[in-house]
Order: sequence, then structure tokens, then C-alpha cells
Amino acid sequence: MLPDTPSAGIEVATLAGGCFWCLEAVFDELEGVTDVVSGYTGGHTPEPDYRQVCSGDSGHAEVVQVRFDPARITYREILEVFFAIHDPTTPNCQGNDVGTQYRSAIYFHSPRQQAEAKALLGEFAAAKTFGAPVVTELAPAGMFHPAEDYHQQYFRNNAHQPYCQFVVAPKLAKFRQRFAAMRKPK
Repeated sequence: MLPDTPSAGIEVATLAGGCFWCLEAVFDELEGVTDVVSGYTGGHTPEPDYRQVCSGDSGHAEVVQVRFDPARITYREILEVFFAIHDPTTPNCQGNDVGTQYRSAIYFHSPRQQAEAKALLGEFAAAKTFGAPVVTELAPAGMFHPAEDYHQQYFRNNAHQPYCQFVVAPKLAKFRQRFAAMRKPK
């Protein structure tokens, strides 16, 4: 579990873009990212678990909390990767994953993050970047609940599982091709 406050010089981004396994696999490979934890936020159940979140009754989204060194990667770059690896135009849905827990959302941790995210969303709208309106929610970061241990490093530990092969691996391959220069050295 991540501490409540980041270490000196480290920032936190909390992002929802479908299944957290996909997001975690990508951000784990991004240069400047120091840690990624899958979890839940944005709901009303005090201590949600995976079953409650998947039911849609808790109001939470599956998210990743990304800790990063802003001297090595900017918040905007984090957001650019985020928007490249999920469809921000489909409300409460990413591929076959359907429900409010799979919504697209940016949970900002500071006024600066809010302003940067709002500016980027405005750029997308003006340029009609995605060919459809972006439905990504922009909201203050609330209570973050780390997901159960078996969800952490899921792709790394379960790469041969069918969901990982057919959903996570293609997103990771797309990221690796498009953002090769931003990947951590092997």
C-alpha cells in the first residue's frame, strides 16, 4: 500500500481508464514512474472489495495510482500516455468491460493537476482529436483503496491468462510502439 503522502519530489496521479490491469502494465514500464498500485476510488462504500466494485453498487472506479518523479516525466506526459491507451469517448465502458467501474476519469491531487488536465481536455475538444466527445470525468482525488494483493502486478504475474493475452497485451504492445523512447531501460 502507498503511504498517504508522496516522498519529497514524487507526485501522484490517479487515473481510471477501464480495467486497472491494463493501466498498471503500461505505467509500470514508463520511465520516471516509481510505483503503480491498482485500486478503487470515487465511490461511497467505506472499504470496497473487488466483488463490490464489479457489481457497480459501490460507485467506485477501478484506478491506478501512479507515483512519478516530475523531474523525469511530466504530469502532462502521464496524461498523454493515459489517453493513448484507452478510449475516452465511451462512457462506462472499455471494450467488453462495461459498467461505471470502467469509466474514464482523472482524479487530480492539486489545482495544478486540475488545470493541466482541463487544458488537455480542452485541446482535445478543439482539435476533435478522438472524433467523438471525450467523456473523461475530472474530479478531485478522494479516498484511494488499494485492490487486493492478487490484482497487483497482475499482468506480470499472469501474462498467459486469456484476458491478459487478448486485452492487456495488445494495449501494452501499442504503448511500447508509440512511446518506445519513454520506456524504462530493460
